[in-house]
Amino acid sequence: MSDEYGVDLDEVFRVIDTAEVLVVRFHFIDRRLLVDFRTRPGIEPLVRVVPRAESVEERFRSIKRLRPEFPLPERVLTFHWPRSVPVLLASGAWQRLVDRASALGSDETTDACARALEELMSLERKEVIGAITGASHYQTLWERRAR
Repeated sequence: MSDEYGVDLDEVFRVIDTAEVLVVRFHFIDRRLLVDFRTRPGIEPLVRVVPRAESVEERFRSIKRLRPEFPLPERVLTFHWPRSVPVLLASGAWQRLVDRASALGSDETTDACARALEELMSLERKEVIGAITGASHYQTLWERRAR
């Protein structure tokens, strides 16, 4: 395990390099990054931010809905990213993912990666702001006294 990132980066890179379908779970946000590296002529890899699935079966059904041209994957590899999205960038894991997806696709795939990153950054920013300002799903330790 890497002290700097809180994960075994070699294992994360191995998962990115070998997964047919990959789901990245994040510490701060409830959404997931789904990357389906499968391709065929005219169909590029899928890179999308998706809702959390309640079960493995639900995840497989969602993949089938998103990718009806493909059979269900034999397995979906996943890893939990325990740090922020900017740290995912700094670690090189994001670039590894983008490089693999882009090599299998085109500029459209690279653009999908950029859109997914933008969405993840925005979701994380909103979550941090909610934590600071006391959103309903956070418990307040100190409350401002009414004047």
